[in-house]
Amino acid sequence: MLVVGAGVVGRSVAFALASAEPAVRVVLAGSNGGAAASAAAGAMLGALGEVTDLAARTRHGRLRTELAVTAAARWPAWRQRVRSCAGAGVPRVDGYGTGTFVVLNAVSSPLDDASFTAIGQAATVHGLGCQATDPSDICGYRPLDNDRALRAWYLPEEGFLDARAWLATLDAALAALPNVIRTPAGTLTALPAHGYRLDTSAGAFRAPRALVAAGAWTTPVLDALDPDLPVVPVLAAAGTALTVTGLEPLPAVIRTPNRAYACGLHTVPQADGSRYIGASAQPSLTPASHPTAGGLRFLLDAALGQLDHHLATAAVTHTHHGNRPIALDGHPVIGPTAREGLWVASGTHRDGLHISPLIATALADALLAPTGTAAPLPGPLAAFAPCRPLIADLTAKEAAAEAAAHHAALGAEARMRPPLTGAWPRMLADAYQGLMETAYAAMPDEYVPPPNLAPLAYEESGPALAELAAAHLDRHSAHFG
Repeated sequence: MLVVGAGVVGRSVAFALASAEPAVRVVLAGSNGGAAASAAAGAMLGALGEVTDLAARTRHGRLRTELAVTAAARWPAWRQRVRSCAGAGVPRVDGYGTGTFVVLNAVSSPLDDASFTAIGQAATVHGLGCQATDPSDICGYRPLDNDRALRAWYLPEEGFLDARAWLATLDAALAALPNVIRTPAGTLTALPAHGYRLDTSAGAFRAPRALVAAGAWTTPVLDALDPDLPVVPVLAAAGTALTVTGLEPLPAVIRTPNRAYACGLHTVPQADGSRYIGASAQPSLTPASHPTAGGLRFLLDAALGQLDHHLATAAVTHTHHGNRPIALDGHPVIGPTAREGLWVASGTHRDGLHISPLIATALADALLAPTGTAAPLPGPLAAFAPCRPLIADLTAKEAAAEAAAHHAALGAEARMRPPLTGAWPRMLADAYQGLMETAYAAMPDEYVPPPNLAPLAYEESGPALAELAAAHLDRHSAHFG
């Protein structure tokens, strides 16, 4: 079995396959670093914490929450399974813990209010803990007075860990499995009869099946293999985060609801007592290799004001930068493709590390099945097949309105204050709406960009996004009619 991509999803699938069936040789290709998402992740194992008002209102958003809740229940056993296999090579501590505080402050817009309410409602639906708490009682939460929260949830079952330590744990477990071969990244091609060949600097490998789990680089790998394959394209959402020294141990995650363009402000305890602070979010047609000055400035200003102003004197020990894989329609691409023996696991955006146990076990079960079935994966995963029609839970008009609201929220978090003469606030809201409606009208008729990809539609990348969508729609129509 060939696994192309060594992020947390690729490593997890390789581990699930090799540990479940010792007779199967698994070749895992890819580097351990670079600008991939996994090494830069905050590793909030959040189900409720990721709920937004938009997700709660849409079918596929609710399915994503169902996946996250299911994955959360699997983490304790999955973690123990991986650590047990790693043996003496396992990191002594991995930062694993439970407990998340979600704070509702006014440094945003009514979107935060709606998502905060949706979190509580989702907790009731799924039977999970969600307790109202006094923000002043949250250990390590010291915002500026004018950024302070007036309400907060405590989610006692939400997990977290140190992503860097977890990747090291996976590596130790993979190293302990004699049927796993690690190689550098290479070129995947289809063999004339059937099966696939992977050419790397460590040699060439052949197998009847291949899984592409290359994160934000998935689409280039697939295009090189078969440019006519109608897999939903995977783009990038570049994110930057920081590790800082902690003035005191942080016992739990502190975060806001997910905000404009799909990322909330958060701080996560790390295995060595430091704190992870994240994260910026900027969609891009291709992966970005470095963080931006604007992203770092925004992140520091938000974290010091909204989370803990005492961290102004903390040492910044590491800057993290990674590219989250986000599909053209905003949803994962997981399962068998239209090409025999070729599978994909990508497009997970912020959810990849959290749902990796679920993806890994589902794919391992399917790939190891005696019949070699390429049937849809079970449960909610079936909705996210790689060669599906593009998902659009909103009309173009609804998506434009939602994107305009996200744009206004981003301005509010950046403390943009319009003149209070005439009708400036209303004029700005109308301008956002007009901008989004124009951008969405320029897209192909069958493509509605999800709101967190809206910047790609209205910035200079708009024509390229429209061209990418049109090309995919043509491929899909040519293959399926």
